[in-house]
Amino acid sequence: MEAAQEVLRLKEIALNTRKVILEALAEAGSGHPGGSLSAVELLVTLYFRIMKHDPKNPKWEERDRFFLSKGHAAPLLYAILAQAGYFPVEELMTLRKMGSRLQGHPNLGLPGVEAPAGSEGIGLSLGVGTSLAAKLDRKGYRTFVLMGDGEQQEGEVWEAAMAASKYKLDNLTAVIDRNGIQQDGLTEQIMPLEPLAAKWRAFNWNVIEVDGYEYLQLIEAFRLAEGVKNRPTIIIAHTVKGKGISFMEWSPHYHGTAPSKEKMSDVLSELK
Repeated sequence: MEAAQEVLRLKEIALNTRKVILEALAEAGSGHPGGSLSAVELLVTLYFRIMKHDPKNPKWEERDRFFLSKGHAAPLLYAILAQAGYFPVEELMTLRKMGSRLQGHPNLGLPGVEAPAGSEGIGLSLGVGTSLAAKLDRKGYRTFVLMGDGEQQEGEVWEAAMAASKYKLDNLTAVIDRNGIQQDGLTEQIMPLEPLAAKWRAFNWNVIEVDGYEYLQLIEAFRLAEGVKNRPTIIIAHTVKGKGISFMEWSPHYHGTAPSKEKMSDVLSELK
């Protein structure tokens, strides 16, 4: 019963997260809905179930660190941070506006943001450096990185993967939002990634594959990752681009096309 209640709590947060993401994007008139909506449950699980963090003390030394490598999913990160209490939820409506702290990609200066994000592929390198620092300083915090699947085509990702394995960074967990679509189309047409899990295993990572919308699978995956010794963990989460809005799902068009204000009542009516 306790697990069922926890899942219901997380589902409620996810539903509201999708709502405020879409409202903020419509208000801005631009932004990236597809990759924000696909990864909602991943960040809800991390911030509201797994990670140690304190919105009242964003620089708490013992906090777990999170890096958003797929920086175009900034609306998702902002929605999560606001609901967690890092800044007022009302501020989400300033997304992408002049003078706003909520720019198109995360930047320093916003509570809860550990590093800027924009160029694809850099997040894992940041995670490796932070995880190695924790080892050297004998600190107990863990590091989490959310990557897109399109950025698996970046060479820097695999350089970082080698380094993480070499230094046995078992305090590092990376997550791939495997929605199968990047900016210009399907990943498997542009630059095939499969067999993706086998590639990460070849780099000596612990690999876990999950349904990115099943909370019990996600919670168990993060729990298992924490128990692994001497190897980093990669969680390949199978997701749907534009999850929750029928005309956005599986559509490369909504990688970077915001919903219009005029259609918002119809869009929000689909959320459940």
